[in-house]
Amino acid sequence: MEIDQDIKFYVDAVALDASKASSVISIASSEQKSLCLKSIAEDIDQSRGLIREANALDLDNARQGELESALLERLSLDESSIDKIVEGLYQVDLLGDPIGEISGLNYQDSGIQVGRMRVPLGVIAMIYESRPNVTIDAASLAIKTGNAVILRGGSESFFSNKQLAISIKNGLIKAKLPEACVQLINTTDRQAVGALLQKDDLIDVVIPRGGKGLIERVCNETKISVIKHLDGICHVYVDKEVDVDMAISVTFNSKSEKYGVCNAMETLLVHRDVAQPVLSELSSLFAEKGVELRCCPEARIICPSSKPVEDVDWSTEYLGPVLSIKVLDSLDEAIDHINNYGSHHTDVICTSSYESSRKFIRSVDSASVMVNSSSQFADGFEYGLGAEIGISTDKLHARGPVGLEGLTSEKYVVFGNGEVRRR
Repeated sequence: MEIDQDIKFYVDAVALDASKASSVISIASSEQKSLCLKSIAEDIDQSRGLIREANALDLDNARQGELESALLERLSLDESSIDKIVEGLYQVDLLGDPIGEISGLNYQDSGIQVGRMRVPLGVIAMIYESRPNVTIDAASLAIKTGNAVILRGGSESFFSNKQLAISIKNGLIKAKLPEACVQLINTTDRQAVGALLQKDDLIDVVIPRGGKGLIERVCNETKISVIKHLDGICHVYVDKEVDVDMAISVTFNSKSEKYGVCNAMETLLVHRDVAQPVLSELSSLFAEKGVELRCCPEARIICPSSKPVEDVDWSTEYLGPVLSIKVLDSLDEAIDHINNYGSHHTDVICTSSYESSRKFIRSVDSASVMVNSSSQFADGFEYGLGAEIGISTDKLHARGPVGLEGLTSEKYVVFGNGEVRRR
């Protein structure tokens, strides 16, 4: 589809400004970047009323447009959400500045000293849906790592993102950094995404964060490197050697803390030896929460109000109050099921066996593999990254929650004292 010329010219100008700004922020001092992040946090804290008003407009429009419940949950900014945004900014500020860090310095036989320096990626295009908090997560991590970022949020969060962008702009001005270090695309026209994806001459990496359709579109339409994940089909496996009460608590939280998030459990696997006590208690807890259970024949005997599971359920990301359940004979069967049906996002084992836990974390091929903890900890904030710009299920260039290190690269640096090469 041919892109409207006005949109093309606008996006071209945004990308060019970002490229120019990236050369400035790439060499900004740690103190300058710290001042910027603190100023953004203070501005957001003082602008809570305006942010809530803007978010209310988005929520009203979304309800009128019958946006699905999982996306409505992601869109909402209450006081607690704003608290987390502010806290995330301060946490990112407290993290060490990775830019300019030199590692692995070693002398070679020739006399030269060779090491690697951490550097920014350059210009990042962030394309995302629903979550206005991503506006701040992406901006804060980009600023900290000396990258310029172009933000293109979804139409459903347009007013929230615009208000948050004002705080970002104020922080950049206060720190005497170019406003173009962080730019928000100011149109909801989908052609703007297409125009961004064509700017491989100025944009270094694209990070899509949203539904499968968005991510597939980005991958199909651009030559720019992409950091992505397509699905969050997360599992919890309850082993035969396990503290049943602990397993129930971890499993229940993995599903019900939040439904519309990529780190929510979508499939529960239970060893046959503990299926009765585990599933009988969980079926009652999930019934109280209104979670629909889709069970294999053996699990249906224990959960009689459940529906029969279908093959498609094992590879479905529900993002809602639905859970598929399977009773298994062994740890090996659980590992095979996860590696076959999972999305390489986050998978959990609940076990009292050291041997089982170590076999699970070695054998499950996922970005996050956990032992005896909720899958909903798979998050940049919870991992101590301050925030995340996304969760990657790729193996290159970053994997798992993408924080500061994932937004940087390395270049070789060589120190000499007049050495010349002789063959």
